[in-house]
Amino acid sequence: MRFGDLMPAPYRLMVKPVLLIALAGTSAAITWQVQDWRYGSRLSEQSRLHTETLNQLNLATAAQRRAEQDKRLALEQRLASSEQTHYRALSDAQRNQGRLRDRLATADLRLSVLLDATTGAGNGSVSVTTATGGVVHGSTRAELDPAHAHRIIGIIVDGDRGLIALAACQAYAREVSTSK
Repeated sequence: MRFGDLMPAPYRLMVKPVLLIALAGTSAAITWQVQDWRYGSRLSEQSRLHTETLNQLNLATAAQRRAEQDKRLALEQRLASSEQTHYRALSDAQRNQGRLRDRLATADLRLSVLLDATTGAGNGSVSVTTATGGVVHGSTRAELDPAHAHRIIGIIVDGDRGLIALAACQAYAREVSTSK
């Protein structure tokens, strides 16, 4: 005896469509599951590729940042070296000017100026007599008052400082403009 023989006839007619619908539903569910797996694998592949791309971009950005930091550090070192050089030049100039002021103050050194030999005496010029112990031969010289000599040295000091500062600024501008 078969399974279908135990059922009444009207139910036998309904069993086949119900089984077909159940089979179709199972088939559709299996198809949906397969598509879900396929799309899931595609999405996971896209996600993996996206993550790899982001990691590569992060590595490239980090490398570029390191390169820029290295360039900045090198520039800072060159500028520090240049600053030390200019500071040394300034301190040497100040030391030399201090010695010159000391020599002027102790009368070890006297500043003098050349006089125009064509200028005649009596028209407001300085006396043209020179010391007999002097080593300057030839042109007529006049010794400056020590106060004027100190003022002249002060002007020289300011000028030297300005020239050293200008050289430092030019070196800084040169380093900064060539580092970019």
